[in-house]
Amino acid sequence: MGGAAQDRGGRRYVPIAEHGLIGDLRSVALVGTDGTIDWYCCTAFDAPSVFASILDAERGGCFELAASVPARTKQFYFPDTNVLITRFFTEDGVGEVQDFMPLGGGPAETERHRLIRRVVCVRGSLPFRTRVAPRFDYGSAPHTVRLEGDTAVFETEGLALALTATVPLEADGPDVRGDFKLSEGETAVFALDKVGGDVAPRRCARTEAEEQFEATVAYWRRWLSASRYKGRWREMVHRSALTLKLLTYAPTGAIVAAPTTSLPEELGGERNWDYRYVWVRDAAFCVYALLRLGFTEEAEAFMDFVTRHISPGDGKVSGPLQIMYGIDGRTELPERTLDHLKGHHGSAPVRVGNAAADQLQLDIYGALIDSVYLYDKWAKPISSGHWDDVCALVDWVCAHWDQPDEGIWETRGGRRNFLYSRLMCWVAIERAIRMANRRGLPADLPRWRECRDTIYRRIMSRGWSEERKAFVQHEDGDVLDAAVLMMPLTKFIAPTDPKWLSTLDVLTEELVSDSLVYRYDPRSSPDGLRGDEGTFSICSFWYVEAMVHAGRIDEARLAFEKMLTYANHLGLYAEEISHTGEQQGNFPQAFTHLALISAAFNLDRALG
Repeated sequence: MGGAAQDRGGRRYVPIAEHGLIGDLRSVALVGTDGTIDWYCCTAFDAPSVFASILDAERGGCFELAASVPARTKQFYFPDTNVLITRFFTEDGVGEVQDFMPLGGGPAETERHRLIRRVVCVRGSLPFRTRVAPRFDYGSAPHTVRLEGDTAVFETEGLALALTATVPLEADGPDVRGDFKLSEGETAVFALDKVGGDVAPRRCARTEAEEQFEATVAYWRRWLSASRYKGRWREMVHRSALTLKLLTYAPTGAIVAAPTTSLPEELGGERNWDYRYVWVRDAAFCVYALLRLGFTEEAEAFMDFVTRHISPGDGKVSGPLQIMYGIDGRTELPERTLDHLKGHHGSAPVRVGNAAADQLQLDIYGALIDSVYLYDKWAKPISSGHWDDVCALVDWVCAHWDQPDEGIWETRGGRRNFLYSRLMCWVAIERAIRMANRRGLPADLPRWRECRDTIYRRIMSRGWSEERKAFVQHEDGDVLDAAVLMMPLTKFIAPTDPKWLSTLDVLTEELVSDSLVYRYDPRSSPDGLRGDEGTFSICSFWYVEAMVHAGRIDEARLAFEKMLTYANHLGLYAEEISHTGEQQGNFPQAFTHLALISAAFNLDRALG
């Protein structure tokens, strides 16, 4: 497994892809292949970080735990779980670190937000070292540390963490360190707890760690056993499902786009965004993937979030819906830059919050109503109140579909008449008509049908470029955009329509590179940002699915198998892939994993 890359000045960064993920359905920790936790926000996905050395190796803070002699490392998940094992191979022995966050155990245990690191020597003997260096509030808040026997308490205003260990610890300025040696069969345990209020520091003895390990394994296996997927790519699909579950915020049912912020889409570029929020678009696709696999509880929890927090009528300039919400449903997500952090490999700026929340993106109405339609069809019928909300949204879409917007890719280069936005407005109305007809629900059907048909004709006349022989990014232009791959997937156009097959050929020629798909060319479609970007992983899976529907099964299967080789060692994907095959952008990305599930499901079905 590749080691950490040395940056100028001696700082070390583990590449984005060289990480595994653990979590407790409230937050996650990223564990590098070198055994270091270099990203962790306590107590929620969007809380300020405690460990953030992935964004600044010097100031971010980390939890190091590794062999203290030269070692090769390998990382894998305990089968069918989100328990992560990092193994160290040395001349004198083999050891491993088992990382997990326990689930269940009542409200008091949940409030503890416990993170356990269990070290085991499995062969020979091995010396280990640890350094726990929290840097609260994205590395901006000072803290105190006090050692009481085998417990170290790190305290800052508003947050205290207690580290208990079965090996001796010593203070080192604001940090604690420890060196220890294990022989075959011996273990050491570290537990990091949020303490304060009713939650007091508590030792984590070896037996308790063993019990919590077994309970956590049982939790994940019990959850995964509900999956109905029995196809060819079971391991990858189940890893994607487990990852999507990790990105779920249990208290509200929200699903975050990714658990990280500001991991660069290009090293040295400025395309660094905070993804720790609920994108209506992403989460709506999640409902499709979860229902496909049989996880109706998660789909229901997200629908509860939608009905509670995402409803029409707040009177914003950007329309009745925002494109994203906080995990608690809040609408204010002010964006700011953290200038004291250097960024991953020096790729500043580091941003928290997201100014795109105020953009107008018309496609979200189609994504949301499509998810309501699927839930109503496959899970359980929506309520009368929910239907009233759907009608209000569709009426709004009928009145506003033809205005320019920022589009699916959240460009900051001005509004345009994007084809994808029109397409999803058509989906919003078309799915609502289906629901009304199937259940006999009240609706202004003549108006809805007229509007749906108008949008269809507009896309076919002004979204088609006779010169390019393809559907294009925006009206009366000639720029290609991978988002049009959704046209057959949403059943807008027949997948074998001559115009569509011609579009697929042109996209293959100009935006596809070894099965990887660029979303568009920023040079021919300026998006208001400097720098280039990699291929977009979700588009690569859409491409597979579009080829399946077009009957190009062999090409689709080859593209899918190639795409799987770009996953990291654990089967995880960031948002993008660079021209050299490196993962780029926030990690792991929910959108990519649900597109993988959908592509695998449809490819399986086509192969029979």
